[in-house]
Amino acid sequence: MINQRNGEGAPAAHPDLMTDEAGQAADVSDFRVTDVPGLIAIWALTVIVFLQFFTRYVLNDSLAWTEELARYVMVVVAFFGAVSVSRKGQHIFLEFFYRYLPLRIAKLTAVAMEAVSMLFWGFMAYQAVLLGQKTRTKMASIELPKNLLFYAAAIALAFMALYSAIWLVRKIRQRPEDLVRQIEKQALSEISD
Repeated sequence: MINQRNGEGAPAAHPDLMTDEAGQAADVSDFRVTDVPGLIAIWALTVIVFLQFFTRYVLNDSLAWTEELARYVMVVVAFFGAVSVSRKGQHIFLEFFYRYLPLRIAKLTAVAMEAVSMLFWGFMAYQAVLLGQKTRTKMASIELPKNLLFYAAAIALAFMALYSAIWLVRKIRQRPEDLVRQIEKQALSEISD
């Protein structure tokens, strides 16, 4: 499609697509089912914080449960947001050293770091389950068990371990040159964003 306003060969954005600050179409093509819990949690957090603001500053009679629940839902948002980042393989790391290492050592380092990440996420998921089993208390302002938070974190950490395992297999199968090129491309794309 040709942009009709300036006559150039750049594609014109569809009017029904979401746009970012620059007016360009936002990329939502990388959305997966595992992103849904994080999306639900962030919308729930939005509603809870709005209720908290509205009741406190407009009605001058704050709902007691909103502050505690917002705190717990924010933790869920962070964990399930990290699942999306793990799925894309975009957790932060120091890509600086990969430029100066020989290709085989760079690949070995990337594979080792992914293996350590996978083991860490798996161990933390196990610890979250243990903590959830030991927690018997309920939230102070709502009759909900606190261990739901630990089980949600355990699920998120398990998905992070799974995605880390997938990335580990991909990195093992890649040629060293391709792996370093991919790391370089990711580092440069983050700078341009």
